[in-house]
Amino acid sequence: MKSALRHPFRVAWRLPAFLAVTTAGLLDHRWRLARAGRGQGNDPRAAAAWMTRWARNTMGSIGVRHAHEGPVPKEGLIVCNHLGYLDIPVLAASGNMVFVSKADVENWPLLGALARCGGTLFLKREQRSHVAAVADALAPIVESGTVVALFPEGTSSGGDDILPFRSSLLEPAASRGWPVTPAWVHYELEDGVVSEDVAYWREMTFFPHFLNLLAKRSVLGRVRYGAPIRGVSDRKELTRRLHGEVSRMMHEGRARRAR
Repeated sequence: MKSALRHPFRVAWRLPAFLAVTTAGLLDHRWRLARAGRGQGNDPRAAAAWMTRWARNTMGSIGVRHAHEGPVPKEGLIVCNHLGYLDIPVLAASGNMVFVSKADVENWPLLGALARCGGTLFLKREQRSHVAAVADALAPIVESGTVVALFPEGTSSGGDDILPFRSSLLEPAASRGWPVTPAWVHYELEDGVVSEDVAYWREMTFFPHFLNLLAKRSVLGRVRYGAPIRGVSDRKELTRRLHGEVSRMMHEGRARRAR
C-alpha cells in the first residue's frame, strides 16, 4: 500500500479505467453468447479469443505493457512458470489460449467471472480424482484447435527460481502426442521489485497488492516461448524436459540482461 499512497493519482485514474474495461468485456461476453444462441456458449475457441481481447485492453488500462519472443503456439499445451495473477493476461495478450487455474480463483470477486468467461478450467489439486477429471477435460479443448496454458509448479513464486513441476496434467499430452511448448514469463519495472510488487505469492492479499501495482510507473511483462516438445510418451520424462527448458530460458534471459 505504501506505493499506492505515494502515487494516488495513478491509482485514481487506473482503477476506474480497469473497472470500465472489465465491465465492457463482461457485457461483450454476454452479448456474444446471446447472439451465438443456445449450445454455443462452450466454444473454447470463442472463449480464448475473448480472453485475448480483454487482456490486451485491460493491460493498457493499468499501465502494464507486454511483449513476447518466439512463435506463439497454435496447438497443444503451453507449460509456464507462475508468478501471480498478472501472468494470465500477459500470456493471453500474446495469442488465443485458455487456462487451467486453481479452484479458489473461481470464487474471487470479479476475477472469477473473468476467468469463467475465458473458458478457464478450475483445478482442485488436493483431490486426485479432480485432477484426473480436469486432465480428461483438456482433450476436447485441445482437439478443437485451442491452446491450453498450464502452470505446473502448482503455486506462484517470487520469480527467483523455477519450482518443481507436477506431472499429472501432462498425462493426456504424453499419451495423445500433443505438442507441449515451454514458456518463461518474467517482469521488468523501474520503481519496484518484482518479487514484492508484481509477484503474488506467500501471504499477500489481493486488493492492497493490486492497488500497489496500479501505482507503478510502468510494468513490462515478457513471455519467451521455446520450441515445442513432441513425441515424449512418458509424462514424467516430458515433465523433466519441460522443467529443464523453462529453467534454461530463465538462466539465459538473466545472463543476457546482465551483459
